[in-house]
Amino acid sequence: MSNGDLQALYHQHLMATYRPLPVAFVRGQGCRLWDTEGREYLDFVAGIAVMATGHCHPKVVEAVQRQAAQIVHTSNLYWIEPQIRLAEKLTDLTFADRCFFCNSGTEANEAALKLARKWGQQHQRGPGILAAYGSFHGRTMGALTATAQEKYQKSFQPLVPGFAYVPFGDLEALDRALTGEFCAVILEPIQAEGGVNIPGDDYLPGVRRLCTERGALLILDEVQTGLGRTGRWFAHQHWGIAPDVMTLAKALGSGLPMGACLATEAAAVFEPGDHAATFGGNHLCCAAALATLAVIEEEGLVEQAAERGALLRGLLEERFGGHPAFREVRGRGLLLAFVFDPEYMKADQLASAALREGLILNAMGDDRVRLAPPLVVSEQECHRAVDIIEKCFARA
Repeated sequence: MSNGDLQALYHQHLMATYRPLPVAFVRGQGCRLWDTEGREYLDFVAGIAVMATGHCHPKVVEAVQRQAAQIVHTSNLYWIEPQIRLAEKLTDLTFADRCFFCNSGTEANEAALKLARKWGQQHQRGPGILAAYGSFHGRTMGALTATAQEKYQKSFQPLVPGFAYVPFGDLEALDRALTGEFCAVILEPIQAEGGVNIPGDDYLPGVRRLCTERGALLILDEVQTGLGRTGRWFAHQHWGIAPDVMTLAKALGSGLPMGACLATEAAAVFEPGDHAATFGGNHLCCAAALATLAVIEEEGLVEQAAERGALLRGLLEERFGGHPAFREVRGRGLLLAFVFDPEYMKADQLASAALREGLILNAMGDDRVRLAPPLVVSEQECHRAVDIIEKCFARA
């Protein structure tokens, strides 16, 4: 089916929740995608930071095919061996003692918010949740309320009560706000959808200290930053701290719907009947997650993300450092934002021009594009991506 045929059927049958670019991909391998016309693209979006191990990694494909041929789903009414092994692996990798599995990042954050409110009841705390302006935690109602961006919230009032917001990176504001009315603080260590915003070096250690002193849980949303993306297994490790609760998704299932809420023993207060997910942690998704973690570990992709990210940042700064429209490259590892003057060129214009040249980028607002390729990206592919960006930027 041609791109034109797909476009017509899309507008006829789907709700208008997205503005898809005019291309349909039918095959992937590593950092490359091919569309219905057979054209090749270099993927620097990775399904929005999902395909950490690249498209169709043979070890992930083999694990999914093998599991699909055995058993796919039974529900959490029964023990699920791959789920138990995945929980063991994640607790070995992290600060956490307990895991809850679901289908997405927003569901993982919903679980964390419910967990925090139950914990707060048990510890004589108020039900309030403090979140940061510019955050993005998901689209379901609790996660949406924690997402302090008006453009996402304005059409869905009233939101869930009990949330308040402070500026991201402002420790003094958090200090003033964090009273006994609040049972938890939820933050992204690096705000991803908000523009790849990195706090000062003292911010997250200070947040951890305040939460400990005031008796509130610290929830870190690592849905996009987790599993090697920033050059550490988890972004909070850059600051030498650990949360009480952490949420994961995106890269965890290599494209299969997989989310997780991890917690310390003290914070893991759920009991049977408190929370559930019919498909959460089923055999197939957990097999994919186990294979994903094994590939990241065996191929040294956490370290490679740090190295390739430094290369990509250096190339962008070298090529554009003298350009009057260039502002900065921000981020960690392979979660980068190329920031420029939107008066020179809008971000969506750059992304569209790059797509025509065979490079997939993600526009974020008017003044930046996100570069988040698979962690398997090669040095040659980094050079190629910057060549295309330079070509498109020059045309403006």
